[in-house]
Amino acid sequence: MKSYNRRGLTHWVGTAAVALTVAGVLAVFGSPTASAGIKETKHNLGSQQAGLNNEGTAANEFSGTGEICVFCHTPHGADTQAKIPLWNRVATASPAYATYNSLGTLSLDGGTAAVGSTSMACLSCHDGTQAMNTVANAPGSGLDGNAAWAAGIDTGAGWSGSHQSAGKMTGLAAVAADASGLKNDHPVGIQYAGGPNANGVPATGTYPKANFTDPDFKDASSAVLGGSQVWWVETGTTGRQKTDLPLYARTATVTFTDGSTSEVVNQPFVECASCHDPHSEKATFLRTENTNSAVCLACHDK
Repeated sequence: MKSYNRRGLTHWVGTAAVALTVAGVLAVFGSPTASAGIKETKHNLGSQQAGLNNEGTAANEFSGTGEICVFCHTPHGADTQAKIPLWNRVATASPAYATYNSLGTLSLDGGTAAVGSTSMACLSCHDGTQAMNTVANAPGSGLDGNAAWAAGIDTGAGWSGSHQSAGKMTGLAAVAADASGLKNDHPVGIQYAGGPNANGVPATGTYPKANFTDPDFKDASSAVLGGSQVWWVETGTTGRQKTDLPLYARTATVTFTDGSTSEVVNQPFVECASCHDPHSEKATFLRTENTNSAVCLACHDK
């Protein structure tokens, strides 16, 4: 796989609709009370987290701060190349992740781009290669943050929990610790529905299965928001909802199952955040309940 290059990727579906304003950020995160929900999930890595695993203790907890949002977001000095609002994580060069397409399955007929977009944002913690408090702006006075925070990055001081080591994620959620890499996970960076056939990708409105290479997928909805085209898969009420499954615009070279490559511009791709909402209180951070495989069948027409 190619190295990750953030400069070649377009905005994720939420950022297409927002400027860097309070109202815009809330439109992406869902509501003004989003942090209240996050407090009760494993994505609260601060010292106020408690009682989230079977042992009755925090899954992963850092004593250096009681803040919640800072592990991913900062109000000032954000990473301007990351395609996520006010992104505070420090992205590293992508390793050569082994992805699902490397298995050679004949059912995968879309092109797969190098791991990037919002999936790389998720993997900045979940690949287990750097401490979860490795951020651009730590809390405290000045850009360097406070001493406890710095020590937590350098030595792992202040970290506790059964799913971390020196502040780095361990276990099945840490891709770098998994011998299969991303081969045993749902494809990320994959063209939705096998990519477009000769009918192409509509500029606006519904992206119908008549335009898909693989017809075993549901129609995708589309709109132009903030001057950019965005896509999503409906899970209920018509119109963009928080529980819909977003698809992410990519500009990247993709590799097809026959080994050929093609430059793909401005079309929807499936990423980690298509199914998972990091701010959700649902099990495994799913965007909508998976009763009767509802998440799977939102996209797959089976």
